[in-house]
Amino acid sequence: MPKLSAEVPFVSILVPAHNEGKVLQKTVQALLKFDYPWDRYELIIINDNSSDNSAALLSKMQRDYFNRNFQVINTNAQTGGKGKSNALNIGLKQAKGTIISVYDADNTPEAGALRYLVATLMRDHKLGAVIGKFRTRNRNATMLTRFINVETLAFQWMAQAGRQQLLQLCTIPGTNYVIRRDLLEQIGGWDVKALAEDTEISFQVYRLGKWIAFQPLAVTWEQEPQTLDVWFHQRTRWVKGNIYVILKNLGLLFQTDAKVIWFDLLYFMSTYFLLMCSLVFSDVIFVLSVADLVHITLQDYSGTVWLVAILLFILSTFVAITTEKGEMTIGNLGIISLMYFIYSQMWLAVAIYGMVGYIREQIFHQQAKWYKTKRY
Repeated sequence: MPKLSAEVPFVSILVPAHNEGKVLQKTVQALLKFDYPWDRYELIIINDNSSDNSAALLSKMQRDYFNRNFQVINTNAQTGGKGKSNALNIGLKQAKGTIISVYDADNTPEAGALRYLVATLMRDHKLGAVIGKFRTRNRNATMLTRFINVETLAFQWMAQAGRQQLLQLCTIPGTNYVIRRDLLEQIGGWDVKALAEDTEISFQVYRLGKWIAFQPLAVTWEQEPQTLDVWFHQRTRWVKGNIYVILKNLGLLFQTDAKVIWFDLLYFMSTYFLLMCSLVFSDVIFVLSVADLVHITLQDYSGTVWLVAILLFILSTFVAITTEKGEMTIGNLGIISLMYFIYSQMWLAVAIYGMVGYIREQIFHQQAKWYKTKRY
């Protein structure tokens, strides 16, 4: 278990918030209850051109916590409302810390989260950033949030912890992480054109010779989309953002000095291009074979191949999520089984829609819009 050194670094926590009045109070309370030395960190909320009651709520909370390092930056239509990256860059200019931490406005981190993140970062000078674990706070709200709960856990233990163990690679998520300020300034802050600013900055950290570590002891709880419409728009933004990052950095595959991120470039390309094409091809072949319009050459084994694929998906996902207490249930086995036939097809629709949308924006030179995720 990592411990803070005698010389505790000063941390600036940045929270971009656009119309987050429904969740801000709980978030601020959690962030000001860290067991990190209270005089060694500051909280900066960037109230980003909000039209709800966020400004009034934050003003009241500032009065309630007048004895803490807590400030609010209010932007307007000219300076703000241009997405998360722009808001974070505004906050960075006001930050005093040598370590920068980022949390989304719907997060309620556990008390030790910041301490674990900073302690892990400071014990190795080769680390440029450390990411924590996020859990689904509203996982039992709907069938969709139960799908998302399984998805996020499987991703973190397979893709994050797995890549770290095998390749010393991780990707910064949008929340619950710390990064060295000098490294962030060397990068030039967050890319305002990137809808997936977390993926983009991960690539830049590796390019500058630093590493990213996954610290699962640092836990935050976040609110996930509860309706299909909100989920679809949020995930579409992710797809567009990651396609931008892939295309922006594609040339690095031909530069030997950037080989440290070759795997991640291929990983994201496989996820958003190869996997999507494979899923479309698989679905088409399946429908045509059922309609008896095509005949699979593995006639005697086709059913077995499908069954093995399904069982491997269910087993591997279930094993991944059972690392979390309380997740090894029969109910989750059923959820994972449904995900194979339902949730994966939903993601396919999102990927296709996001790719078409990205291409359309490039052809007509349209500015990508930041979709604000609805809160509950």
